[in-house]
Amino acid sequence: MTALIRPRAIIFDWDNTLVESWVCIRESYNMTFRHFGMAEWSLAETRERVAASMRDSFPAMFGERWPEARDVFTRSFEAIHLDYLNPLPGAGEMLDALKGEGVLLAVVSNKRGGFLRKEAEIMGWAGHFVRLVGADDAEADKPAAAPVHLALAGTGIAAGRDVWFVGDSPIDTHCAVNSGCTPILMRPESPAKGEFAHPPARFLPACMDLVHLVREL
Repeated sequence: MTALIRPRAIIFDWDNTLVESWVCIRESYNMTFRHFGMAEWSLAETRERVAASMRDSFPAMFGERWPEARDVFTRSFEAIHLDYLNPLPGAGEMLDALKGEGVLLAVVSNKRGGFLRKEAEIMGWAGHFVRLVGADDAEADKPAAAPVHLALAGTGIAAGRDVWFVGDSPIDTHCAVNSGCTPILMRPESPAKGEFAHPPARFLPACMDLVHLVREL
């Protein structure tokens, strides 16, 4: 098992790491698919297929019409996302505790930045984070390292082993490795065999497990 050092900073993914999002994401995709006369996705298919940002994934899905698909998805998501916005169990308590431990907190998400920051404000969490970086905010999106460097810019902390990247999917551990950070998987489901090309340094099934881990170091 990889030895850990106490984090100076923790960067979180947003969707399905801090807030429950899968149902909203599925409905937004299916609204877009209906516009194009395409087959809709089940929740399981959505969980399996959605990870990259729109600018990275939509050209392959929609071809030359991907800007139109982006606009349809954006309108669809904007119309419903606040109705589905709910914290994952223990997320708020975890953020409060980590702030109390003196750990710098940030977010790197492939959700568009405007939506991300609006959701953080509504959740009452925006003040916990030094920066919330969404899709299109940096020169490239996850799993590229660029959004991590943007999240840490001006903090005096550089990406490294003492920066943990906490997320729920392979794209998060990939981003951690690309930026030289420590990948932490946080979700109820344990990692499946062969799921992660870049395995997490630790698997944590619940939000408060992260607090306990930090306090042990």
